[in-house]
Amino acid sequence: MSRVVTPRRTAAALVTAALLVPLAACGNDKKDSGEKSSDTPKVKLTVLAASSLTDVFDKAGKAYEKEHPGTKVTFSFAGSQELTAQVREGVPADALVTADTKSMDGLSKADHGTPTVIAKNRLVIATGEGNPKKIANLKDLSDSKLKVVLAAPEVPVGRYSKQVLDAQKLTVKAVSQEPNVRAVLSKVELGEADAGLVYKTDAATAPKKVDAIDIPDAQNAVASYPAATLKTSEHAKDAAMFVKWLSSPEAQKILRDAGFQKP
Repeated sequence: MSRVVTPRRTAAALVTAALLVPLAACGNDKKDSGEKSSDTPKVKLTVLAASSLTDVFDKAGKAYEKEHPGTKVTFSFAGSQELTAQVREGVPADALVTADTKSMDGLSKADHGTPTVIAKNRLVIATGEGNPKKIANLKDLSDSKLKVVLAAPEVPVGRYSKQVLDAQKLTVKAVSQEPNVRAVLSKVELGEADAGLVYKTDAATAPKKVDAIDIPDAQNAVASYPAATLKTSEHAKDAAMFVKWLSSPEAQKILRDAGFQKP
């Protein structure tokens, strides 16, 4: 059966369609607006953190964001000496975590809140996979035939390295001095060095590329990681919450799983 469309019906249909389009558009705008607002973080925290925390803080940051909806945590990783220099220059940030107390203590109390040690670490000797040079202990590093890389003395891991070598009265001529522990590890990974002194947790991030030779506790150094809020933070309350969370059972488990020791 055919249907006749009259001019009157056509006009009515057009008017109805015209009225419905704006309503549909309004509905979509509300939906889109709601979706965008839920995806946009209410608070964005910037945390300056020691290079040796790179992998574990990536995991910790995701855990924190999940536990605190509306908060986005961004990390800036570098050697502790570089981080403290940034703080002195007034780089915008909310919290600071260094790989030693000396770096933190070197800042003015006007720069940060009261520090809390969140973890500790120890040194190991990193060698190429399979330990091709058969390095067994610190004394072996003094062999002039070996290419040993260390961190620069102003870097926490470099300072710890000097401390343990001096205590054993060993002279090690490094082929290079790197700006942070990850740079030392990279040299060994790439085969540009036979060995290097790094944190235990850093060696653990590259199990298929390097071997880690333990250093006896009596010959080792303990690295402490203090965390503090920064006075320049525009989100002081949220920054304090994050620093406090780093000592929580959940955060501590993430740190333990990565090889860090209890504070």
